[in-house]
Amino acid sequence: MILLWLVLPALLMLVASFLRHNEWAQRLLPWSNLLIFIGIIQLFLSPKPLQFWDGLLVADELNTWVLLISALVSVATTLFLAVLPQRVTILAADYRRFYRFFAIFWLGLILAMLANHMGLYWIGLELATLGTVYMIRTNRTEAAKRQTWNYMIIGTVAISLVLFGIVLIYASAQGVLGEDAMRFDTLASHVSAVKTPLLFELGFAITLLGLMIKMGFFPMNLWLPNIERAAFYPVAALFSGILESAVMVGFFRFSDIALAVNAEHTHILIITFTLLTLIVVAALLFHIKDLMRLFGLSSIEHMALIALFWATGGKFAALLHLSAHTFMKPALFLATGVLEQKGRYRFRGALSGFHTPAGHLFVWLVGGMMLGLVALPPSPIFFTELLGLDGFYHTFSPLEATLLALAVLLPVAIIFYKYVEIWQEMRHVKVGVEKQLYWQEATAMILLSFATVTLLLPATWSYLEGLA
Repeated sequence: MILLWLVLPALLMLVASFLRHNEWAQRLLPWSNLLIFIGIIQLFLSPKPLQFWDGLLVADELNTWVLLISALVSVATTLFLAVLPQRVTILAADYRRFYRFFAIFWLGLILAMLANHMGLYWIGLELATLGTVYMIRTNRTEAAKRQTWNYMIIGTVAISLVLFGIVLIYASAQGVLGEDAMRFDTLASHVSAVKTPLLFELGFAITLLGLMIKMGFFPMNLWLPNIERAAFYPVAALFSGILESAVMVGFFRFSDIALAVNAEHTHILIITFTLLTLIVVAALLFHIKDLMRLFGLSSIEHMALIALFWATGGKFAALLHLSAHTFMKPALFLATGVLEQKGRYRFRGALSGFHTPAGHLFVWLVGGMMLGLVALPPSPIFFTELLGLDGFYHTFSPLEATLLALAVLLPVAIIFYKYVEIWQEMRHVKVGVEKQLYWQEATAMILLSFATVTLLLPATWSYLEGLA
């Protein structure tokens, strides 16, 4: 019954998106998204673990938490979608089409998050990816058209690598576990059944490469900021706040099994990928000229830190960091629609031109989230980076941990410097253009800011420590 409450609103949204010239159906689209949020709250409050489809889908504390924070982002995105036609040129048919693929995105996301089967996870992730592909295309520009095809090609490469890696992982344990070798929980509890560790490690390396390409890691760093620049800004919020979280949940599951098979090799692989990603992102930030690409590259940086912390013993830091990023980064992507009014895609004076009390509050919230992303206290990310670095010393020798910490801090410090410089240019350069803020946008920013603050509460820390 709970699973039905999760899926039915998305199906309702899908059907309503096909109804033309129907004002009632048009109003139903955002409300159906709210119904998904209510269903996820019900799932979150239910005793766990919950099993569906003979254990092929499992709701545990971790995936229901990620679903809950993703649903909050979805509600905020819906508020911004309500005023999207006032911000950009979008046809009514394209607006309905956006919600149509929003529904497909949600169906894939729920399947991927709850999947206890590697094949079902792959299907759900691909379904969610296809939904975002067509959401990009609702922006009828040549840049969006070009980036849609780029995303299709890169997404196909990434998901093919994930599938091939899953096949190898399955083959490494199938002789002992049979068909159950496809199930995450069975494989995790029977690691000794992996009779060919080399085959498993090869499969994990290929799967990891596919997942990291989907998150914009090295060596494909620029495709993600480019498509987020070409798409409408709510699409970028869904990418950074929801889709990347689904990919990261898959990373958590695969990497936990890989660490049990061979921790040393897994550490080397993940540390190499994440450090290269951080270095390249730090270099690319000095060539970025607009907010969307700036925030897109920042998403890659934070996903790299989350992956690194999770794999090196800082699971609590990784979960807190993922939660903070899920709220803060979509808020900034959505705020871009307000900051970049009338096609002004540049930093200078982006935080000026607001003269109402709500506008001043909006400026403070945006500025606070920007500085919070680079770990200025009391941001949750300030604590996650300290805790993540501390985790190195529980996993490696003091010398190895110190060298790794220095290798991480160098690109992070460069990113911090560049972000503060950009924030100063946005805040202190004055422009003569007055900017308009709608109440839906202000409400969404307050919602996401409040959610971010709740991550600093002791009760939240205790809950996340339990998940870790």
